[in-house]
Amino acid sequence: MTHKVYNFGAGPAMLPDEVVEATAQAVRDFDGMGLSLMEIGHRTPQFKAVLAEAQSLMKELLHVPEGYSVLFLGGGARLQFDMIPMNLLRHKAAYLDSGHWAHQAMDEARLWGEVVNVASSANDNYTYVPSQFSVPADADYLHITTNNTIYGTELRKDLDVGVPLVADMSSDILTRDIDVERYDMIYGGAQKNLSMAGTTFVIVRNDAVGRTGRKLPAMLDYAVHIAHQSMYNTPPMLPIYTALQTLRWVKAQGGVTEMERRAKRRAALLYAEVDRNKLFCGTARRDDRSLMNICFVMNKAYAHLADDFANFAAQRGIYAIKGHRSVGGFRASCYNAMPIEGVQALVDCMKEFETLHINN
Repeated sequence: MTHKVYNFGAGPAMLPDEVVEATAQAVRDFDGMGLSLMEIGHRTPQFKAVLAEAQSLMKELLHVPEGYSVLFLGGGARLQFDMIPMNLLRHKAAYLDSGHWAHQAMDEARLWGEVVNVASSANDNYTYVPSQFSVPADADYLHITTNNTIYGTELRKDLDVGVPLVADMSSDILTRDIDVERYDMIYGGAQKNLSMAGTTFVIVRNDAVGRTGRKLPAMLDYAVHIAHQSMYNTPPMLPIYTALQTLRWVKAQGGVTEMERRAKRRAALLYAEVDRNKLFCGTARRDDRSLMNICFVMNKAYAHLADDFANFAAQRGIYAIKGHRSVGGFRASCYNAMPIEGVQALVDCMKEFETLHINN
């Protein structure tokens, strides 16, 4: 299957062709059973093997040490905004307000205890990731959002702040090596770099949970899900299977190190054109530019051409290029499955549009 359309959507996002094909086959006939994956029980040996391999590959690719569990849950990253403070906040939690989703996570945490906003870039429309801040020594954890899909900023390093870290890595998981031991928890929605929508990954330090003294509903208690290895209730089976296929693909391509190399190459190519082209300009501070979500707008003199460019790009197979509805402009999401040919197609489109409107 050859992509004639390049999907730059921020999520759900494009998946490798091999992953789509394997998932489609499992829907028709899973593991030669004569049954669809959507029909079989989650406690069958066949599905238990899927879940176990997916968990094992996450640990292998991200070098997850002993003492951590990999969970596949439902509810999306939004549900984690509440599960995290419910399970981890005892006295005080610190949050870094670097974008829309970081702010929402912080607001939800306030329902469960004291929250300190250590720094925010909201006054500058989240065009950068705050770097100058101090974290209270008595904070139970610092929550960070490593990539901000709406604003195109990213934190591509593991912080050392003296308290446990909790990170929303929904949109940049599997794109760089992570020192997992610095984190009590890493989590995210799967529909960017891992799978289709429908499952949420959680990498959690086992001894970080069960310490609040708070009685929790079983479905919202990490300790319950750890004890049952993501099988406390029927898990989202098809998205987990797709995640497994993606993890196999990442490993076959050369692992996370290769994913990072490709990400840097894609971003360098596209940012170079954004900076060169007279029609466009980037929106994020250069030092904090995301490798995952390249955000840009028309220069003021050409703002009236925004809709024309969106239509022009769509006619050339550039899908879902418009920016988030809250900020406008354009956003090219370049997750792991995006081939360099897709980015080159967008660059060629931008050059052609410039020629039509400036040089003629």
